[in-house]
Amino acid sequence: MRSEVTIPSESTRSRLRVAITATAGMGVLALAGCAKDAPQDTFQPAGPSAQSIDDLQRPVFYAAGVVLVLVTIAVVAAVIKFRDHGQPIPEQGHGKSAIEIGGIVLSAAILAAVAVPTFATIFNLADTKGCDMTVNVTGQQWWWEYSYPVQPGIDEPIVTSGELVLPAGECVKLRLTSRDVIHSFWIPRLNGKRDAVPGGIHIWKVEADQPGIYDGQCTEFCGLSHADMKMNVVALEQADFATWVAQQSQDAAVPAADTAAAAGQAEFSVCASCHQVNGAVDAEGNPVLSQPEGRLVSGAAPNLTHLMSRTTFAGAAFDLLTEECRSELRNASPAEFGALYLRGVTEDCLNRAELEEWLANAPGKKAMSPDPDPENNNLARGMPYLALTSDQVDSLVAYLLTLNPAESGAN
Repeated sequence: MRSEVTIPSESTRSRLRVAITATAGMGVLALAGCAKDAPQDTFQPAGPSAQSIDDLQRPVFYAAGVVLVLVTIAVVAAVIKFRDHGQPIPEQGHGKSAIEIGGIVLSAAILAAVAVPTFATIFNLADTKGCDMTVNVTGQQWWWEYSYPVQPGIDEPIVTSGELVLPAGECVKLRLTSRDVIHSFWIPRLNGKRDAVPGGIHIWKVEADQPGIYDGQCTEFCGLSHADMKMNVVALEQADFATWVAQQSQDAAVPAADTAAAAGQAEFSVCASCHQVNGAVDAEGNPVLSQPEGRLVSGAAPNLTHLMSRTTFAGAAFDLLTEECRSELRNASPAEFGALYLRGVTEDCLNRAELEEWLANAPGKKAMSPDPDPENNNLARGMPYLALTSDQVDSLVAYLLTLNPAESGAN
């Protein structure tokens, strides 16, 4: 008997075209997330921990991709072959036990094959026995603080923010905590994620194969500016790292009298109530000590002693460097990177417009809660609007430019 060939109706062909177009669109969107040289790409590991994650995820990812293609083909073929033409519902029967049991056994075997190396990798990522350096990492709304305790190679404590600087090729142990809510520390090219929880300390580690800047992001929703709570890891050669430590251990330079920078230091007195600048003195020559615990919920603000030794500010949300200087630094070879980074932000490389906008209206540039909160002893979360004049902003920028240990000779 000759079988009849059924030609799909126009409506069926239209639905198929829509389905194919939607599937292709989703594929394009998925591939768009795989941009080359993406700064937070887990498929571009730059350290042993990230490499072990990549070695684990790639086989699973590729195998899952093959399964996705096969299942998609099977589903589409079944939909086309067995589409409804208004025929009676076929007789229903029970499934085949051999296929059902075989499917369960096969699925369990695949999960076991994935689970065993996954558990081994998880334990390896948390092993910090070979880490000779320790850094305390504290998350808060909405920036990261890095505190280097006294240890071999570091004779005095160092406190900085935004950029975690470490020697390339050396495992660094991180002790993560938080001053307010739960945050999550993640540098995709160096390791996986680890939460920072108030009242607790979570141990993690990072190691970069070669000098460079590695971008990261807080991955636990932590309030208004969660999306702008970023961080960088800066890896330096051992000699360059020793230079950085020496620079960070010095007090800030004192501006020369009767200069714009000196006027800016006077204007900075209102900022000094929260931001510490080591070496700053008042008109009587007494050290100026910040007291952020009286103004902020977290009780801490970024230490600005050597602000211009960093490449970002405001929780690494904004660049201190112009686009040209930033590109030069990030595209530098490993051999050239250290010298470029250690020169800090010079006047010709300063992203002045971004910094001036921040000083003029910080809450308008990055979402915060700067107004006193009655539920938190009338303390604020973030930098307030200071109603500075353009002249005051110019003076402050002149002063902040002096906070560069490379240019002040603090080596």
